[in-house]
Amino acid sequence: MRFKKLLSLLCLASMATSVGAIEVEWTSSTNDARWNKNGGEVVVEAFNQDKVYDIMITRYKEHNILGWGGCFGELGWDALKLLSKKDRNEVFKALFGADGAAFSYCRTPIAANDFARKFYSYAEVRGDYDMKYFSVKNDKTSLIPYIKSALKVNPDLMLWASPWSPPTWMKTNNHYATKADKINGLDPAKQVQAGTEDQVFQDPKTLDAFSKYLCKYLTAYKKEGIKISMIMFQNEPYTFNIWPNTSWKPSSIANFYINYLGPRMQKEHKDVQLWHGTMNTSNYSDLMTVMGNPDAAQYVSGMGFQWEGKDVIRKMRTTFHDMPMMCTENECGSGTFDWGAAEHTWWGIKKYVEDGCGVYMYFNMVLKDKGTSSWGWDQNALIRVDSKTRTAIYTPEYYLMKHFGHFVPRGSYKLKVMGNNWDTLAFVRPDGKVVLFVANCEDNDRTKSVAWKGQAITFKMKARSFNTFVISE
Repeated sequence: MRFKKLLSLLCLASMATSVGAIEVEWTSSTNDARWNKNGGEVVVEAFNQDKVYDIMITRYKEHNILGWGGCFGELGWDALKLLSKKDRNEVFKALFGADGAAFSYCRTPIAANDFARKFYSYAEVRGDYDMKYFSVKNDKTSLIPYIKSALKVNPDLMLWASPWSPPTWMKTNNHYATKADKINGLDPAKQVQAGTEDQVFQDPKTLDAFSKYLCKYLTAYKKEGIKISMIMFQNEPYTFNIWPNTSWKPSSIANFYINYLGPRMQKEHKDVQLWHGTMNTSNYSDLMTVMGNPDAAQYVSGMGFQWEGKDVIRKMRTTFHDMPMMCTENECGSGTFDWGAAEHTWWGIKKYVEDGCGVYMYFNMVLKDKGTSSWGWDQNALIRVDSKTRTAIYTPEYYLMKHFGHFVPRGSYKLKVMGNNWDTLAFVRPDGKVVLFVANCEDNDRTKSVAWKGQAITFKMKARSFNTFVISE
C-alpha cells in the first residue's frame, strides 16, 4: 500500500509536466525471431492513480553511460580472416556500425591475454630496464589490423588496454602464469597465490621498468594511428590460473601508482586516464588500500571490475559517488553459444549497471568453432565463425548486446526505476528519448505495465525474450 501511494504521488508529479501522448517503438528478440522491430501491441493510456503498475520510470538520473563493447583478441582476428572480405566487413558493421551494435568503447590486451596465439610480451630481452628492445611487432599481424578495421567503421571508438602479464624477467617465477599446468610448463614449486603474493619484483628498478613498458605501449600504438584513451595496470591481480596473469598485493599496487606509473603517465601521457582495475575481488578493504590512499587515488580516474568484483561495486559506488565504474569483462561461458548463455549475460548486465557501472564490456567478440583458446578453454563469443563453411553465425549474446549498444548511446543516463524492476533497466538518451529494456526469462508469455510521465504503457512479452522500448513524446 505504501508503494502504491508513493508511486501515485510520483506519477502525479510527472503528470504536471507531461506533454501530449507518448509514442513507443518496440524491438524484441527470441531465440527463433531475433531483432524483430515490431515486437507487438503496446497499449498507451493515461495514468490511473487507482491502479498499481508493475514499475514506474522516474526522472532521477543515477549515473551516465560511457559505452558498450568487447575485447579485441588474436584468436578473434584469426577467426575473422577465415571469412570472405565481404562477410568480414559485415561483421565489423554488425559490431561497430550505427545500424548494428554500435559499440563505442572497447578493450585490447597489452601483449598476450588468455585468448592469444601464444605467451608473449613486448620486451622479453632479460634485463632490458630501459626498454631498448621494446616492440609491438607481433601485434601488427593481429591486434593492430583488428582494431584498425573497427576504427574504419567507427572512428570515434574509444579504446582501453590492460596487461595480463609483464615480461617474464620482471616476475618472481620467471613465467607468464601463476598456476602450474602441463600446457604452460610452470614448475608447481613456482606457483604464486593470487592476492597474497607479489609476482612482480618490487624493487625500484623493476617497477620503473614496468611503468616504462606500459607507457612505451601507449606511444607505440599512437605511432600506429591507434589512440588508447585509458589503461588499467593489470588484468585480474587476484587470479590463480594457467594462462597469462599476475598477482599483486594491494599495498604494492598503491606504491606502483604513487611512485612509478602515476607520475610517468602524467609526464608522458597526460591525456590517457589510469583506472584502478581490473579488480576481481570483493574485498572492500583491499580496494580501499589503494582508493582510500589519497596519494594513489589522485592518479585514478575510474574503477574497473569483473567476476568476483561485481559484489563490491555498490559499496564502492556509495563511497565514490561520482567516479566512473566499468564492467571490464562478462562471465565468458563455456562455448555453448546458446540462449541460456545470453540470459546469464543479461543478469550480469543488470547487476553491473544497476550497481553503478557506466560501461559494460563483453570479452571475446569473435571466435571460431567451439571458442577454444590456445590452452584448451572453450568460451562464448558474440559472433562464431564456422571454420568448415567459413561463415559467420550471430549468437544470442550478440543480439542481447545489440539491444543495449544500438539503443543506448554514449552520453545516456541510467534512470531509477521503482517497483517490480528485477527484470528491467531504463535510460534516457541525449536526444531525450527514454529506453526501457525488459527481459522475460520465463517459459510463458508475460504482461507488464509501466508508468512514465503521467501515462502508462502495457505490453505482453513473448516467453524467453529480450525487449527494448524507445519511448518519446
